[in-house]
Amino acid sequence: MLIVGRIGKPHGIRGEVTVEVRTDEPEARFAPGMVLNTVPGAPPRSASGDRAPRTEPGAVPPPPAAPEQGQPFRVPAELVVESARWHQGRMLVAFEGVADRDVAEALRGTLLGVDSAGVAPPEDPEEFHDHQLVGLAVVTPDGDRLGEVARIDHAPASDLLVLRRAEGGTALIPFVKAIVPEVDLAGGRVVVDPPAGLLDL
Repeated sequence: MLIVGRIGKPHGIRGEVTVEVRTDEPEARFAPGMVLNTVPGAPPRSASGDRAPRTEPGAVPPPPAAPEQGQPFRVPAELVVESARWHQGRMLVAFEGVADRDVAEALRGTLLGVDSAGVAPPEDPEEFHDHQLVGLAVVTPDGDRLGEVARIDHAPASDLLVLRRAEGGTALIPFVKAIVPEVDLAGGRVVVDPPAGLLDL
């Protein structure tokens, strides 16, 4: 599963939500009509933690239903993008069937993903999909293990490798050639040559 985003807080009263983008192709992943899987492990605040049954392949998933009074909201197995736009540096997404702030709030924290098996590898050998990097060992040029790639943060200036450090905690590493000179997918590792103090930030 390729994680492409995480739903944040609602925006306005008509069901739009902010999305923490975790893909370098947001316009493609959040294009109108795209079907995104909801991923367990980040339950929304008011959800029960249960998931609705998956629809058959090719079927249109039912829209999220507003919870009846006294009943917990259940995040559907899939969400369909109705529209997406950028606003003050943030992506705002509307999903089919999410028409008010209460349902949007219930989706907060939900991870969004697509099937990585259907994602073609980048044509540029110097580009990588997030799922190719997550889980790789992070080592220095001398071979000392620093930890592993926990996720990729897509910042305006550059993508950032989120390093889960071997001794605990995390660190952010700009994913640029000067600092990350080698990505060895076959060997399951990323070589990092950080400037002094970077890993202590």
